[in-house]
Amino acid sequence: MTQNKRQHKYGRQIQKDLSEIFQRDTRHYFGHSLVTVTAVEMSPDLGFAKIFLSVFPIQNTEDVFFNLNEKKSEIRKHLGNRIGKQVRVTPELAFFHDDTEERASRMDQLIDGLNIPPADETEEEE
Repeated sequence: MTQNKRQHKYGRQIQKDLSEIFQRDTRHYFGHSLVTVTAVEMSPDLGFAKIFLSVFPIQNTEDVFFNLNEKKSEIRKHLGNRIGKQVRVTPELAFFHDDTEERASRMDQLIDGLNIPPADETEEEE
């Protein structure tokens, strides 16, 4: 999804504000998990925000997203209190798991596990 400058700027602001909201009351939203807001994508009308989160430890991911979805209206209210004077409408929120780091770690494991024979000396000279 390509975003224009306005969407990107607004998404960065929401990312910053949500991070601060989550930092203030971490246990209330996540229990003992470490959660990072990795990205926010905004719809063209700025009425919908896709929030991508990285969760550690990975085993708690389902619990974290269940809890977030249960408290979505509370989170949106806190966000609205922070950005209400800057925007007309507080966007609807949708939370998604950002598994980029997990996939990168898996790729590293696969590459490390490859059995690549050393190059022949005759090929190196050419």
